[in-house]
Amino acid sequence: MKAVVWHGLGDIRLDEVPDPKLEEPTDAIIRITRSAICGTDLHMVRGTMPGMREGTILGHEAVGVVEETGPSVRGFSRGDRVVVCSTMGCGNCAYCRAGYYAQCDVANPQGPTAGTCFFGGPESTGPVDGLQAEYARIPYAATTLVRIPDSVTDDQAILVSDIYPTAWFGARLAEVSDGDTVLVLGAGIVGQFAIASAKQQGASRVFAVDGINSRLNRAQAQNADIIDFNAEDPVQTVRELTRGIGVDRVIDAVGVDATRPVTGPAAEKTAEQAETFEREREQAAPESKPEGKQWLPGDAPSLAARWAVESVAKAGTIGVIGVYPPGFDVFPFGDLMNKNLTMHAGNCNHRRYVPKLLNLVATGTIDPTAFITQTEPPESAIDAYRAFDRRDEGWLKTVLEVA
Repeated sequence: MKAVVWHGLGDIRLDEVPDPKLEEPTDAIIRITRSAICGTDLHMVRGTMPGMREGTILGHEAVGVVEETGPSVRGFSRGDRVVVCSTMGCGNCAYCRAGYYAQCDVANPQGPTAGTCFFGGPESTGPVDGLQAEYARIPYAATTLVRIPDSVTDDQAILVSDIYPTAWFGARLAEVSDGDTVLVLGAGIVGQFAIASAKQQGASRVFAVDGINSRLNRAQAQNADIIDFNAEDPVQTVRELTRGIGVDRVIDAVGVDATRPVTGPAAEKTAEQAETFEREREQAAPESKPEGKQWLPGDAPSLAARWAVESVAKAGTIGVIGVYPPGFDVFPFGDLMNKNLTMHAGNCNHRRYVPKLLNLVATGTIDPTAFITQTEPPESAIDAYRAFDRRDEGWLKTVLEVA
């Protein structure tokens, strides 16, 4: 079968690889009909999420049809249409039973303290071959797969594999409730669904920050108050629009890869912060640097993290769903503490939310296909990765139509 395979930093290829086979009684094999390219995949390609094993198939979003099941998988039959939860859980351990599927004690073969097990990730997450392929092995299929209602199309379901539940989880982490004013940092695909999720969970006003016009236009179409960080300082603007108070909640949908402003008042301010950080780093004694610490070139504390802390009102809450890789430990904790802020972060417990969100799609509450901007065959996957990595205008979400 054909699959998108990781060979090294910046080196991914569409390869011919062996078809997957059942390895455990809890496995299933699915024929993939839709996959997708996610911003998290770029972390593997760029190396900001280290530890990838050569030969790993990328991708953690998929919709497909059940082809074969192991003897312990009794809730699915051949021919069932299913959506794949991006993170895996056994469904039986204490964490899974409490809804923390992303911290399952069993799914990650690296051991119970290894953390989240997800498709197409680095060695620390399994590794488990990903879903940008024609077929895939699904571990713990009884938990990892969710049957798709007949009224939901494959194109609608693909965004419930990861994007929609992750955004919903971000709003939950931020503790969004009725009447809240919410700031969403990043208006990419996760940010778009974070806007929708915040509104669905009761937010009365949502601000969206980004620097790409097409993304801001889509946010505005959802009635978000848009802020172009290349034209104005987001923190100052949020304070002006909230009478100096700040927002009640922030959802960081960017993480460590926040793009720095290139023009406008925010550019000068962030450049000064980066220069200060670089100066302090150069002055630090080499022996004082903790083992495993990861310095990100030119970065002060993540721009998204800084804006989140500075924009939220006192005693507010920040929910972080943007990726911060292991070893990243530069964060404005002093400012967070002095404002009595609460911060929640983590990988989405997909299985906890996917059934509910599929029902929202089935009832017409939201149509995820409105956010799909490109549909490509697998043969175009590598070019699609390049366009997405460049943040080309108009590239919000690319779906790979496998069959």
